[in-house]
Amino acid sequence: MNSAVSRRLVLGGLATSALISPAAFAQTRARIVVVGGGFGGATGARTAKTLMPSAEVTLIEPSEAYTSCPFSNLVVSGVRRLEDQSFSLSSLGSAGVRHVRARAEDINAQAQTVTLDTGDTLAYDRLILSPGIDLRWGALSGYDLEAEDQMPHAWKAGPQTDLLRRQLEAMEDGGTMVMSVPAAPYRCPPGPYERASLIANYLKRQKPRSKLIVLDAKDDFSKKPLFLEAWAKHYPDHLEWRGAIDDGRVIRVDAGAMELETDFDRLNADVANIIPPQKAAEITDRAGVADQTGWCPIDAVTFESTLQPAIHVIGDAAIAAPMPKSAFSANLQAKVCAIQIARVLSGLAPEPTRLVNTCYSYTTPDQAISIVGAYSNEGGAFRSLAGAGGVSPSDADVSVREAEARQAVDWFAAITRESFG
Repeated sequence: MNSAVSRRLVLGGLATSALISPAAFAQTRARIVVVGGGFGGATGARTAKTLMPSAEVTLIEPSEAYTSCPFSNLVVSGVRRLEDQSFSLSSLGSAGVRHVRARAEDINAQAQTVTLDTGDTLAYDRLILSPGIDLRWGALSGYDLEAEDQMPHAWKAGPQTDLLRRQLEAMEDGGTMVMSVPAAPYRCPPGPYERASLIANYLKRQKPRSKLIVLDAKDDFSKKPLFLEAWAKHYPDHLEWRGAIDDGRVIRVDAGAMELETDFDRLNADVANIIPPQKAAEITDRAGVADQTGWCPIDAVTFESTLQPAIHVIGDAAIAAPMPKSAFSANLQAKVCAIQIARVLSGLAPEPTRLVNTCYSYTTPDQAISIVGAYSNEGGAFRSLAGAGGVSPSDADVSVREAEARQAVDWFAAITRESFG
C-alpha cells in the first residue's frame, strides 16, 4: 500500500486501538441490532461481533450487496463500470453476523424493538442506526419523485448513477448540461465538485462543443481553491461555476420543460443533474432520533442519540459537524461506536478519543486532490483539532496529483475490504 495512504489509515486506526480491550468484552452477552448495510452499518456490525463474540449481532439490510457512492462519479463520466461499485454483504455471515434481508419499518424506542416490513419484530439491547440519507422531495420546488427520471440526482448510487451516465452519453455534442448543488449539509461535501470535474473531462474528450454549468446555492465549498485551479487549467471552455452571489441558487425546476429557475434567470438544459436538499433517512423519524433539522443529534463520545436512549446513530444521518458526511467518517464512527457500546455493556465508562477523516476527489480520471481533518470528541461534542490535517498543495506538479489518484485507489480498496470483506 502507498505509504501516504498507509499513514492516514493508521491515523484512523489509532483513534480506536487505545480503547480496545477484547478480554473485557469477550463474555458480554447482548442483542445488538444494526440498521443499514453501508460503510457505517457493515463496519459497525462486524466490529461489534469481533469485540463481543458472545453477543447476538444482527444487521438489517434488504439488499444482498451494497452499491458504493464513493467512486460513482467515475461511473457517471464513463471511466468505471457500475458493477465495480457493488460489494457483497455475504462475508458478514462468516464473521458471525446475522444478516436479515428486510427493511426496518418502525422502531419502538421504549420497548426497544425494530419492526420489519415482513411483520417480524426484533428486540435489542443496543441499536446502531446507519441508514444514510433521504432526499427532501419538494424542498426544491418542482423536484419530486417523478422528476428524478428526467432530472436524475444520482446521489444514491445505483440505477440513478446509470441513468445520468446514459443521459450524458445521449446528449448531442453542443448540448448544455446543468447541475444544481444545494446548501449544506448534505452527503459528501466535495462530491458535486468532483462530479463536475469528471463530467467536464468527459465533455472535453467526447463532446468538445458541449458545456457544463454548475448552479450552486453557496459561495464556498470544500477544497474550493484546488477545484478552481483544476477547472481553470483543464476545463476553461467546458465548465462554468456560479455561486450564490452570482445567482447560482436554484429555486424551482420544471422537469417536463428541462428548465431550472434561479432568483433572476431561467436556464434550459439538455441534461440536468439535480442534487436536492437532504435529511436523515425516514427510519430516524420513526425512531424519534431526528430533530427539527432533519438530522440526528448525538453524544460525540458514544454516538448515542441525545433524544432516545440505547439508540446510536452513525454516518450520514448523524449530526457530527465539523466531521463531514463521508464514507471514511462512517467507517471510523462505526468502529468507535461499537467499542463504546462494548465498554458500556461490560460495565466500563466510555472514553473520549480522536477521529479523522480523509477525502479524495478526482479532478481528472488520473489526478486527484485530498483533504484530511482531525477531530476531538471530548465533552460529548465534536471539535476540529487546530493544526491537524490539511489539504493538497496548490500549484502542484502533475506527478503529485497523479500520486494522490493512486492513493485514492488504495484507500478505496482498503475501506471496502475492511467494511465488506
